Amino acid sequence: MIDKRANDREFQEFLRALKQRSDIIEVIGSYVALDRKGGNHWACCPFHHEKTPSFAVSEADQFYHCFGCGVSGDVLGFVREIESTDFMGAVRILAARAKMTVPENSGYDTEKAQQMKEKRERLAAIMLDSARFYLSNLYSGDSRADVHLQYITKRGLAPTTVKKFGLGASLDFYSLPEYLQDKGYHRQDLLDSGAVSEAKNGKLVDGLAKRLIFPIINAFDEVIAFGGRRLEQSDFGKYLNTRDTLLFNKKKTLYNINLLKKLKREQPIKEVIIVEGYMDTISLYQAGFRNVVASMGTSLTKEQARLVKRYSDNVLISYDGDFAGQKADLRGLEILNEESLRVHVVPMPEGLDPDDVARQGKAAYQKCLDAAMSLVDYKIHATERKYELSNTADKRQFIKEALQIVATAESESVKEELLKKLRDKTGVSYSALERDLQHLPKETSAKEEFTLPQDKFAETAAGTDKQMKAVRFILAAKLFGAPYAKSFDVGELPLHNETHIIVAQYIVGQEKAGQRIRPSELFEVLDENCEELNEILDLNYGERLTGEVAERFFNDSVKTLREDKLEREISSYSAEYAAATDEEERKQIAKKLSECIQRKNALKKG
Repeated sequence: MIDKRANDREFQEFLRALKQRSDIIEVIGSYVALDRKGGNHWACCPFHHEKTPSFAVSEADQFYHCFGCGVSGDVLGFVREIESTDFMGAVRILAARAKMTVPENSGYDTEKAQQMKEKRERLAAIMLDSARFYLSNLYSGDSRADVHLQYITKRGLAPTTVKKFGLGASLDFYSLPEYLQDKGYHRQDLLDSGAVSEAKNGKLVDGLAKRLIFPIINAFDEVIAFGGRRLEQSDFGKYLNTRDTLLFNKKKTLYNINLLKKLKREQPIKEVIIVEGYMDTISLYQAGFRNVVASMGTSLTKEQARLVKRYSDNVLISYDGDFAGQKADLRGLEILNEESLRVHVVPMPEGLDPDDVARQGKAAYQKCLDAAMSLVDYKIHATERKYELSNTADKRQFIKEALQIVATAESESVKEELLKKLRDKTGVSYSALERDLQHLPKETSAKEEFTLPQDKFAETAAGTDKQMKAVRFILAAKLFGAPYAKSFDVGELPLHNETHIIVAQYIVGQEKAGQRIRPSELFEVLDENCEELNEILDLNYGERLTGEVAERFFNDSVKTLREDKLEREISSYSAEYAAATDEEERKQIAKKLSECIQRKNALKKG
């Protein structure tokens, strides 16, 4: 019998040798044209469309990072992403390139990670078998599937479209769990996959029973979840999704991202259309608009914005005709804007959604796209819809809110254009509107409450608190060998974020062993799409980690964290003192409290 630990050691040695023989510059250079500038090689990112290169490859540290869309990884991560394969698939591709033989029965990860991988593979198999089961139901000839087929026909979907999206039918509550159990899947795995649920009586049931099924497929062509549309009258919601699982996180997923990725392989994607639902996506795709994804009815998230940015910097939001700029919706659009995406909103005819328009023909929907408004124009449009401008009070309130929107425009020329439009809408003179705009009270945004020193730091770690920014900067300085960070011990950092803990442990381990810190080695334990790791790597752009300003910010960050730690200790001792009843105990606590206060005062004095 082969010893698993020996296999682990053997495979780890193989991986090290494979990476040594797979120079990241040569590998990535075989896919994209690299241009050497300074210590890095640069290219336009192969994972999102861009005109100005922001994709950097470090020859010294053997990893890549895109400062545009945030993707990063080592040579294995690049091959896995560019070839749309899994870890072992990337290993085999690189091994064939290097003319190396992959060891058999490779236990290539720690036991816990291996167990997680095996668990994920079991859940993915369950979801794939479920998708096949639903698809077979649709064309089984069972009379219970008639309502599903009638709905598909009513919506004008061609058989090729149904097949492309893998639509299926759930016929009842029990046939799916019975089918999956007969295939040998364990009860807990079935529940963990989200494919089935547990009823109050303890039986396994299909949570999407009697619905039309929409498989949700990720960028690696894995079925990770399902959406289901109710076809009969009931008190249940019209649409229902699989709950979040190990495979599926709704906030980090976009429907049809798999076909968008295939499109990107064929051609540059000028813009991505984002709709709300499954049918909007499918109808637009069938009408010839292949560059479409759906947020599945939720407000857009930062993770979804970054996912879209891999494919294009331009986004067209195409919600239904009743989309009137509700606060949650506008926040979603702002999130896209904050991720440096150029956002336009596609106006729909009142009461219609993209699905309705697409079924009128490609030209009908293209007309809507041609009328797309910039985000700032749309905000004014949405505000206008709240008021009756023939009413004096309403018009005044509209002007007040519209001017606040105009003030957020990116340039003076855009502001001038918007003021002219506002003049034409309201009849108020341009000069009066301009004076009111100039006298608007300036609002401090959440981003401005704490910023890094000097402009070159202003864009980093947006939207996080002071402590998070400080930890990120310190870890980045240590990872990339900033001289002013050499003597700092990351062991004193107050770490609560799992990624920060892993990064800090790696730094401490390398320093204790007297070995060089290589950021690329972090990708062996952290996913290349780890958002927090990418935030840290983003700090190694330009001169953010070099010079007097960077050193000063590093020292300020250390001071901030030490002050914060002392504040928490003082608060804790104060609470202990108030709760203590024994006089001797109170004296001991008071002594510790006094020492903390003294250290804090000394720290403030520098």
